[in-house]
Amino acid sequence: MTINRKEFFRRACISCACLCGFGAMGTSADTLQNQPDDIEKRMFREWLSTLLSGLNENDEATKAAIKSAAIAHYNNLKMDEMLAPYVGNIDRFIGFISEKWGWKIDFDKATKTLIADENKPYCVCPVLPHNSENPQPAMCYCSEGFAGKMFSKVYGEPVSASVIASVRKGDKSCRYKVVFS
Repeated sequence: MTINRKEFFRRACISCACLCGFGAMGTSADTLQNQPDDIEKRMFREWLSTLLSGLNENDEATKAAIKSAAIAHYNNLKMDEMLAPYVGNIDRFIGFISEKWGWKIDFDKATKTLIADENKPYCVCPVLPHNSENPQPAMCYCSEGFAGKMFSKVYGEPVSASVIASVRKGDKSCRYKVVFS
């Protein structure tokens, strides 16, 4: 099988197999934000931003790769431990994220569809902060992956999560549609 240079770098970088720094995606947000060398941190973010700009965000393989990268943030936050008290009790979890995170939730139990609004006028991404000049909407696929993993854990079965509004795309807050099986 022949693979062109662009496809090679795309696959290597998305899989964190390259040695140029993209593997730092798995690094905690605190580590990235507390690096002693601001020049290095800016370089990493600019590099990542440039990489994302070159990707076709409508390509299914790119979407899947970015979405799957959410596991690094999910694991870094020890979400399985944090979610443990809510597993099997979606109503209790909705109460928690409404009260503690300020999210607005609309859950239609008849259709098993939940709309979750983060209710914040900014992007909460710890890896690549929102920049209105270069918003990188492809990063929203990571949010889909995170929301899907989080609600699947609480619900106890796989769910489908999708971003339906995004600060990165010019909306006033980020909103997700979660469909339970």
